[in-house]
Amino acid sequence: MASDRPRSEVLPTGAGLSSGEAARRLAADGPNRLPAGERSPVLLLLLREMVHFFALLLWAAAGLALLAKMPQLSVAIVVVVLFNGAFAFVQEYRADQASRRLRELIPADVTVRRDGHRMVVRAADLVRGDVVLLEAGDRISADLELAEVHALAVNESTLTGESVPVRHREQATVFAGTFVVEGQAEAVVVATGAGTRLAAIATLTRAATRPPSPLARRLSKVIKVVAGMALGVGGVFFVLTQLLGMAPADGFLLALGVTVALVPEGLLPTVTLSLARAARLMASRKALVRHLEAVETLGSATFICTDKTGTLTRNEMKVVEIWTPAGPLDLGSPARAAEIMRSAVLCSTGRLVPADGGYRGVGDPMEVALHALALRAGAREDAAVTRRYPFDPVRRRSSAVAGGRLHLKGAPDAVLPLCEQAPGASRALAEMSARGLRVLAVACRDDPSEGAAEEIERGLTLLGLVGLEDPPREGVAEAIATCRHAGIKLAMITGDHPGTARAIAEQVGLLGPDPLVLTGRELPGDDESLGALLDRDGAVIARVTPEDKLRIARALRSRGHVVAMTGDGVNDGPALREADIGIAMGASGTDVAREAADLVLLDDHFATIVTAVELGRATYANIRRFLTYHLTDNVAELTPFLVWALSGGTIPLALSVLQVLALDIGTDLLPALALGAEPANPRTMRGPARTGALLDRRLLFRVFGVLGPAEAAVEMAAFATVLLLGGWTLGVAPAPALLAAASGTAFAAVVLGQFANAFACRSETRWAGRLPWRGNPLLLWAVATEAGMLLVFLGLPPLATLLGGAFPPPVGWALAASAIPAVIGVDAAYKAVRARGPFRGAPPPQKGI
Repeated sequence: MASDRPRSEVLPTGAGLSSGEAARRLAADGPNRLPAGERSPVLLLLLREMVHFFALLLWAAAGLALLAKMPQLSVAIVVVVLFNGAFAFVQEYRADQASRRLRELIPADVTVRRDGHRMVVRAADLVRGDVVLLEAGDRISADLELAEVHALAVNESTLTGESVPVRHREQATVFAGTFVVEGQAEAVVVATGAGTRLAAIATLTRAATRPPSPLARRLSKVIKVVAGMALGVGGVFFVLTQLLGMAPADGFLLALGVTVALVPEGLLPTVTLSLARAARLMASRKALVRHLEAVETLGSATFICTDKTGTLTRNEMKVVEIWTPAGPLDLGSPARAAEIMRSAVLCSTGRLVPADGGYRGVGDPMEVALHALALRAGAREDAAVTRRYPFDPVRRRSSAVAGGRLHLKGAPDAVLPLCEQAPGASRALAEMSARGLRVLAVACRDDPSEGAAEEIERGLTLLGLVGLEDPPREGVAEAIATCRHAGIKLAMITGDHPGTARAIAEQVGLLGPDPLVLTGRELPGDDESLGALLDRDGAVIARVTPEDKLRIARALRSRGHVVAMTGDGVNDGPALREADIGIAMGASGTDVAREAADLVLLDDHFATIVTAVELGRATYANIRRFLTYHLTDNVAELTPFLVWALSGGTIPLALSVLQVLALDIGTDLLPALALGAEPANPRTMRGPARTGALLDRRLLFRVFGVLGPAEAAVEMAAFATVLLLGGWTLGVAPAPALLAAASGTAFAAVVLGQFANAFACRSETRWAGRLPWRGNPLLLWAVATEAGMLLVFLGLPPLATLLGGAFPPPVGWALAASAIPAVIGVDAAYKAVRARGPFRGAPPPQKGI
């Protein structure tokens, strides 16, 4: 961006430091680099994923299986542990990069004056006291105090969130990591490296710890309970074997087998792959998931803190209204605006320039918007600028002499008093400001004299008022309404002016019925009061600092909210990590924000957040679906051991431990994964998120009181019938061939029962016959594959012998197939009874694990 004088004409502020003094200060203070946070070695990160509670449980199960002389089971469990550990390691290794990205905001080289000469040095070699020369396009490399300023404008959005460039005067401080968008300056370095404002934010980002996700907490409870049950059942079985007179070694091996069989080996792979699929689906809808658990966390969100610029708005300044003393202009016929836009552009330096087959803005976004309308209006820049008086924060206006006329624009309250007549301008200004527009006044004067700006910027003729806005994105109002229907509270948190923020909040319907508009300085000092104040729907907090956003996230979380926080700048990094789920902008955001976040919006659109919330809620419902599916199978797996124990061993074991393993990670895995792909139903975004326990009373009753008993009853009835038809007598050990055929029948009954269970689990309220068969095509493929695996497990003699079963006789197949109508029938009856009950399909209060 051009300024009012070339860089060589900037008056010197001194010779700068000597090279020797700079070297001494560099040795004393160290290089101008952000301090690197402590990073865990890669091997340690990998090890952590192999030794968490569930992994340790599986390692123990693998070891016990080896002791129980079941090496196949041991190998299968080890494979599960390694797969899940490697997958989680890759996700974690890619995730935690925010501090490293912060270091990249420091440029490689910088122009300084040393020994009385201008030179280029490495940014890392800057020291306190160095004289730095700045011009448009430079990235500021340290905290600087401005010594001389010439129309300087700095984009500080990465630190403050303020979307409009800031105009600075002498003795003001500009910070590392920001950009010069206009003008030039000379400044003195006052802080480098760890002493900069950017380093302070880096420290905040590292200190903010991402809380465990709701899913992680729930799964931890589920796993601990199921593991405790497995160990408890194994202990009880060992005692029973001793009471039945079994040898201690044999009883111990049987108890070990039961314990290992009941450990949910397939649970974690199912959760991991289900989340990965949901993440891929979100990516196809412009929401990139960086941490898999964020998929479900977003669905649990009860409070969304969104920024304004680029998320609720387009981040594109646009002239939307022009008022003149003769009346408003119709922008549908922009030619009428040619005169006022010509003056506005002549005293501006921001331009819309050709680039890559299109156009891009260079300079102040508001001036770029003025130039864009001037081009549409056909305004000609047919006069050369002979004198320019740049904008400064005191005058709050800029002007230029061209074609024998003074052209001026600026803040209305700084321009209108200089105009000879401005009838109706004050009223028009009030109306435009009330609509949240940024308003500029444009004026002119013929035959200006020579002199300073204050001398010639008088006796002006008002051309008019220009109203600009960053318009809301399409679809935002509808997305906000959807959040309200879903019971999600909203707050706008922005670095912009409170008036602008309020106007946008009103336009998109975010401002609640009890409006609250505050600035960061007006927030309470203690977190408890802060949380109580903001725990409402539709608050607007403007002019916030990074510390403010961090406190807001922490205060809302302390009140039990699952908080989603959006951000795009360096300043947002700490809050993005503190929130339950950090959401960064992919198109306009910084690398720092993207690396600190859990979710990246590839289109920066608030509506994409709502789409992702819907997918997250569907994922939570799907996890409950396949938990129901898995646990029902566990009931059928445990029942043969209970019957054997309660009968004192007179009834043989219907399933072997290896058959249980084949069910867990053989036939059950694909249908469970398919249930994890069940699409969201129309009620997903109606009412609050189900943020309670995964295993509540409703799910547990359905598993242990309805589906599980039905499947187990058919399993044991089919097993006993085949034995009895084969001539077995109670208390007598059956022939090995007969036992194998009966065991194969029991195995088939469980698998076929799981066929029906898979379709029953698609809904918690509607029976399988009311659901569209093609609504989840993956489930059809999974069940078909499950049928093929059943035939392999029972029909391939070496494998069948290894597992302990055999191909059932025709009557066995008929009995096993009865599991399908039995499971479907009891599930339909249960849902019909519930539909007539007090809840009528709505979820009851969730108490459980």
